[in-house]
Amino acid sequence: MLRDVVAALDDLYPPGSAAPWDRVGLVAGDLARPVRRILFAVDPTLAVIDEAVAWEADLLVTHHPLLLHGIHSVATTNAKGAAVTRLVENGVALFVAHTNADVAQPGVSSVLADALGLTEQRALSTLEGRDGRPYAAGRVGVLAVPSSLAAFATTLAAVLPGTAGGIRVSGEPEATVRVVAVMGGAGDDRFEQARACGADVYVTADLRHHPVLEAREESGGGPPYLVDAGHWATESLWLESVRARLHAALGESTAPPARVASRISVVRTEPWTFVVGANTATPSPEVPPES
Repeated sequence: MLRDVVAALDDLYPPGSAAPWDRVGLVAGDLARPVRRILFAVDPTLAVIDEAVAWEADLLVTHHPLLLHGIHSVATTNAKGAAVTRLVENGVALFVAHTNADVAQPGVSSVLADALGLTEQRALSTLEGRDGRPYAAGRVGVLAVPSSLAAFATTLAAVLPGTAGGIRVSGEPEATVRVVAVMGGAGDDRFEQARACGADVYVTADLRHHPVLEAREESGGGPPYLVDAGHWATESLWLESVRARLHAALGESTAPPARVASRISVVRTEPWTFVVGANTATPSPEVPPES
């Protein structure tokens, strides 16, 4: 039953550990309905919901909320309303684990850190949950073998799913990287913690022009170097983790035959589709001496 699956998910990702502003948990669905098929995705977009409907899924589990901000209509004249309508009309329940999945162990950032083979892992910082308790946010760890920044970026690209925008790096390609900080999803509010923890490089996403310029100047051009690896890409690795953990909590195998089947969405919800005019990293031109 859906109530059993929701209880298992709430145990894995307690609602109290979510940020006070977040909207997590069951968004749509009847707790008394059976669950035979579960689809996992980063975003509850219309395309993902259509995939769930076509696959005859009973439950869609996503990382990002559908209704994070207040809305005043669920009419099909807007995307949110169309999403709610499709879910309800087709009997697809929706469950969200967002910031409570970010701070979980294993969670979004720790799964990324594990994929990079980081050892001696510790928290990058903490976030206060709605229950008033502090929770670990982000991870810091050590590479088994030091690497150049360029080689590390190449390794990261191999670990993550490919995206249209690729991976953007701020730092000298030959710089040495050993200590790595990661924050899946948007993390430009953690530059200070990345410096304080002694990271050589900080991997996150959604990095903006002015915060990056300021962060690089605060670091005097040295570490931590910054890597924008994409929001969807850095969070997508978590999907296999939640799938495996939920099946284990339900006493089910992920392999057929099982009472509950599941799969990860094949829809790529990264919003970017292509780029043009990208250039390779080049050194800044030297400032000519004053005459």
